[in-house]
Amino acid sequence: MNILRIPTLADVHVHLREPGGTQKEDFNSGTKAAIAGGYTQILDMPNNTPPTVSPSDIATKEKLAKGRIWCDVGFNFGASKESTKYFDKVQKKVFALKVYMNQTTGSLLIGTKTERELIFSKWERGLPIMVHAEGETVETAISLAKKYNRKLHVCHVTAEQVQVIKKAKNAGISISCEVCPHHLFLSRKDISKLGNFAIMKPPLLSEKDREKLWDAMADIDMISTDHAPHTTGEKMDQSSPKYGVPGLETTLPLMLWAADRRLITVDQITKLLSTNPKKIFHLPHQSDTYLVIDISAKYKISQIPLFTKCNWTPFGDHDGVGKIKKVVLRGETVFENGNFIGKPNGVVMYKK
Repeated sequence: MNILRIPTLADVHVHLREPGGTQKEDFNSGTKAAIAGGYTQILDMPNNTPPTVSPSDIATKEKLAKGRIWCDVGFNFGASKESTKYFDKVQKKVFALKVYMNQTTGSLLIGTKTERELIFSKWERGLPIMVHAEGETVETAISLAKKYNRKLHVCHVTAEQVQVIKKAKNAGISISCEVCPHHLFLSRKDISKLGNFAIMKPPLLSEKDREKLWDAMADIDMISTDHAPHTTGEKMDQSSPKYGVPGLETTLPLMLWAADRRLITVDQITKLLSTNPKKIFHLPHQSDTYLVIDISAKYKISQIPLFTKCNWTPFGDHDGVGKIKKVVLRGETVFENGNFIGKPNGVVMYKK
């Protein structure tokens, strides 16, 4: 046994699905999945049914989460033409604004120039604007961030986008970006095997582009799971299969496998999965909080017992490294040797 102690992980891009989608995930099951994957801080996305676009929507989530979350949870606010009137009222309740500039799950698509201008001009300067911006749309987002002097965070990037973002950083624009595990460990060649379980937005890349992402890792700020669970029935619906895959429980063993292959170091993993997301999104400090991992453990990802309600993973055939022996949150052991201990003691987070 080779024991490693590192800080717990943080993920700014998680879909807990409650309210409106509790058949696939809820606050209890999603935060269990987070803890089992080493995460003690996650930010919940707003594309629920109904979407999180008003103070009352945030209040509903706070009420639903109370007493049921195993890790700390914060919220991201949804951008719409109508939600702009609440921007000043939610600044202390949320960590970022999410702008969907391309179509994905939910009803929050912001596709017109007028709406995009309105949203970027109205949002608080110090809080990140997270964008789902596929292809060249990222350049539109960067232009708006520059015009209105806003802090921009680009979700689930491709290698080509990383170079555009790097150029913007060098020009003095406040911008960060994330990459998702499914774009690092899967490619279009996996679609024939995974079928609908490989459907996501943005879609899987070519094998060549997947390799380019690894080459660009030095210019990527963080790894976010974009944990987006759906039931197997929803994914198998041939008429309209849902976009998205779960990822909270599989990201760390995948990244430790990459470290075992010398694709990345443990220090880089800590920076990408812990230090940077906490710093860039100003997450509250958690005292006496850490992970204990046996990094000598090697296995197939399919052998991991899953706590996510959807109960499947697209990474089942992939190798994993490292078994979480213990998760300590604020001095209390909440997860040890595959078992949860005590009662949910996570809290709803607010910007520090």
